[in-house]
Amino acid sequence: MTAASDDTLLETRRLTKEFKGFVAVSQVDMKVQRGHIHALIGPNGAGKTTYFNLLTKFLIPTSGHILFKGHDITFEKPAQIARRGVIRSFQISATFPHLTVLQNVRIGLQRQLGTSLHFWKSERSLEGLNERAMQLLDTVGLADVADYVTVELPYGRKRALEIATTLAMEPELMLLDEPTQGMGHEDVERVTDLIKKVSANRTILMVEHNMNVVARIADTISVLQRGQIIAEGPYEVVSKNPQVLEAYMGSAEVELQGAHG
Repeated sequence: MTAASDDTLLETRRLTKEFKGFVAVSQVDMKVQRGHIHALIGPNGAGKTTYFNLLTKFLIPTSGHILFKGHDITFEKPAQIARRGVIRSFQISATFPHLTVLQNVRIGLQRQLGTSLHFWKSERSLEGLNERAMQLLDTVGLADVADYVTVELPYGRKRALEIATTLAMEPELMLLDEPTQGMGHEDVERVTDLIKKVSANRTILMVEHNMNVVARIADTISVLQRGQIIAEGPYEVVSKNPQVLEAYMGSAEVELQGAHG
């Protein structure tokens, strides 16, 4: 297969996934540009999560190809994908609730070092990671709660911690799965600002329902409906697309058009 162009970090070509005759993702061609925030949106059941699961190898495609930095990674295993720098932050907060905030980030750093299974190592041997862990917590605004047990954090700050642990693994491509789901307005604002902040020198592909978030920070938006891309481009273009408005219908149509206001 020919390599992707230099500014394309991730590309899928005619990517398809069928489940017993049901086509969840249908011949999706998509390019994620290096250094961009790329949002994947669409109505419930459009195939967004299935597409993410194909990228991170939780599912094997029925047909098509996935390229990362020009290399065909279609049949690589999840661990291989992670080592390449494709790191996914999950829809449900994926932190260790009974460890401290600092310890959670340190685990992410251990994974990057390849020592995460060295359970015989003493706690003291990990203290060398504390400085970097604190830098990451400072980045996401959590340095002041480093010693809190994670279960004590409010929901929005748990999501910020999850982003810190994702950053600890030095992602070249961050996959964010509905990062603002279930949040109140204040937390949405905080996490949106945080995503924008950490996107400097990184590439982000995010599934997101909140159109205000997408309108504010996405460089490119791909709209998925019934497993197919029906529109792609900046928010100003996508939000006026008749197919997109029809796909969302009713109140979402108003939300799409009014999200910048």
